[in-house]
Amino acid sequence: MKRILVTGGAGFLGSHLCERLLNEGNEVISLDNYFTGQKRNIVHLMDNPYFEIIRHDVTMPFFIEVDEIYNLACPASPIHYQYNGIKTVKTSVMGAINMLGLAKRIKAKVLQASTSEVYGDPQIHPQTEDYWGHVNPIGIRSCYDEGKRVAETLFMNYHDQNNVRIKIIRIFNTYGPRMHPNDGRVVSNFIIQALKNEDITIFGDGSQTRSFQYVDDLLNGMIKMMATGDDFVGPVNIGNPGEFTIKELAEKVISMTGSKSKLKFYPLPSDDPLQRKPDISLAKEKLNWEPSINLETGLEKTINFFDNLLKENG
Repeated sequence: MKRILVTGGAGFLGSHLCERLLNEGNEVISLDNYFTGQKRNIVHLMDNPYFEIIRHDVTMPFFIEVDEIYNLACPASPIHYQYNGIKTVKTSVMGAINMLGLAKRIKAKVLQASTSEVYGDPQIHPQTEDYWGHVNPIGIRSCYDEGKRVAETLFMNYHDQNNVRIKIIRIFNTYGPRMHPNDGRVVSNFIIQALKNEDITIFGDGSQTRSFQYVDDLLNGMIKMMATGDDFVGPVNIGNPGEFTIKELAEKVISMTGSKSKLKFYPLPSDDPLQRKPDISLAKEKLNWEPSINLETGLEKTINFFDNLLKENG
């Protein structure tokens, strides 16, 4: 039994990770300040004697004895991370410093949940880990993009200077049950609008592409990365290379929900990437990992979640 700390443990991804790690027989501590995390995501785990929840902000130092740390804490949707850009940067940067300092002191292995947003609006397609990115350092998205880029830098510096055992994964668009209903991401937005028979709001002409991976596939990649030897630190792309236009996603959601919704188009926000697709050759080679859940299967589970949520809330 390992003792594992999950920062952002009450969030969409964090809650699924806590559940998975508990099911695998570990002792798990969820650390969250509940800015975007929700206690409802983890309340079903609270009867487990090996699960502990701590309300804490990762921008402040934290002391605990654990074997592994998964650093997931940071608002990840544009609506939430743009709400307070300074706080977003501090969460990425100070959170990384505090978790790396903790890992250094207690000799724990620490995984950084980085993001495909480090590639910005990419000029190569698909994106490989050796691509440096095309990021606007002063744009509306830069608090998140650059915050995550600096966090990766810090992880490499702590590894090189202090021999901290690090892992870096770059997460591509992930969806599934427990997504925040008001996070403004296309999957949750489209599903909720379709279930309510409201207009589906598409920014731009809908031709921009995204690659959507179901949360269970991400968890498999994340846990496999943590289990690798100290000689492989990453970064490694964890995403589904299946590429869809935003318009295709909207039409698929309308079809699967039997919705009467119509598509409505709005101007594209600045710095919004036009293409997003991971090259996962490295993950296949180093982790023996690739996604196995197709878009229809994942959407069906996610639609059921939001359908039940809307019924609960009247």
